[in-house]
Amino acid sequence: MSRVAVVTGGSRGIGAAISKALKAAGFNVAANYAGNDEAAAKFREETGIPVYKWDVSSYEACAAGLAQIEKDLGPIDVVVNNAGITRDGFFHKMTPDQWNAVINTNLNSLFNMCRPVIDGMRNRNFGRIICISSINGQKGQAGQANYSAAKAGEIGFVKALAQENASKGITVNAICPGYIGTEMVRAIAPEVLEKRILPQIPVGRLGEPEEIARIVAFLAADESGFITGSTLSANGGQYMA
Repeated sequence: MSRVAVVTGGSRGIGAAISKALKAAGFNVAANYAGNDEAAAKFREETGIPVYKWDVSSYEACAAGLAQIEKDLGPIDVVVNNAGITRDGFFHKMTPDQWNAVINTNLNSLFNMCRPVIDGMRNRNFGRIICISSINGQKGQAGQANYSAAKAGEIGFVKALAQENASKGITVNAICPGYIGTEMVRAIAPEVLEKRILPQIPVGRLGEPEEIARIVAFLAADESGFITGSTLSANGGQYMA
């Protein structure tokens, strides 16, 4: 029986690439999404991957959504915490709503998604938890105090949870992408990309969503059980931690 994997933000961008890569690797995948019903329906039609709508910033919504997936597909073996938002602004102008929205969606969602399934993983002596952090959680970024704090928090979460659950066959790892060629990034003005962003990247190009997805599929595999508590950078050499 195929292992069950849940990908948050799994119907668009990097999340969609992750969902498709896990399916290709033999996982039974469920893709969570927050609000874009049209994009989710199109993704489901194109891939055959079932989609589930809920807000990852709500513990109750996560618990209910995960319970439904387990009812539909079976016990959850893999959780990929990919969902994230930005509410950028310099800190001296940042509002509490900007701060709380990002912390709740990008960081508190880790508790919301992992707490309902961790006991089952421990009982079965197997689990894979993979968090999509960011280069800006490693180096910080002006105008993103909220986002950088949340993404740095993900790395700390990974290191602590990995230690707690290593003896139970559960691995917990983080991936820190740099600039990835998603729809959002490619919408940046070409002159900004060419003159300000690409010169920062030694390999001279944006990453592709599929490159992040391949790392996820590798970490999710049964054969990757000796890798835990790790932070894998995928940024084209832009920042070397």
